[in-house]
Amino acid sequence: MKKAKKTKTARIQDLLAQGKSQADISRILNVSRQLVYQVARKTRENSEFVSKVFEKVGYTKPKTRMLNAIEETKAAMDALGIDKKPKLRMMSRENFQDTVNHPPHYRAGGVETIDFIEAKDLNYRLGNVVKYVSRAGKKATDPIEDLKKARWYLDREIAVRERA
Repeated sequence: MKKAKKTKTARIQDLLAQGKSQADISRILNVSRQLVYQVARKTRENSEFVSKVFEKVGYTKPKTRMLNAIEETKAAMDALGIDKKPKLRMMSRENFQDTVNHPPHYRAGGVETIDFIEAKDLNYRLGNVVKYVSRAGKKATDPIEDLKKARWYLDREIAVRERA
């Protein structure tokens, strides 16, 4: 017995279900893009209609594997007493560390490095000398590297002043 040949509409629907683009389907089946668009629109409308009918008569679709996995995860979290919403902890001012605006390696000794640089009205090169010397050994970087950077900026400052 011969297998019944699928209609163009059925073949378009199959390819849409596989996630193919309308342009690809048009090229694969050698049909107009307009036909593919119309079939896609009608299929979507029919699907929405069927969903509404099922909803009215109280029929629920079988759950997807993803939905089952989500529900199982929620149940497991509930059983373990894990909160679904993270709790925000309030930090006291003493324990708060603003690592962007006031990093601890620049606050050692009670004076913030930037405050000292600005108070002394140091230029860029001398400011970097102070910065690298003051943080040497207090940051995760190699203290020798920080001191070499400070020396590099100091050598540049000396060279500028000798040329003046």
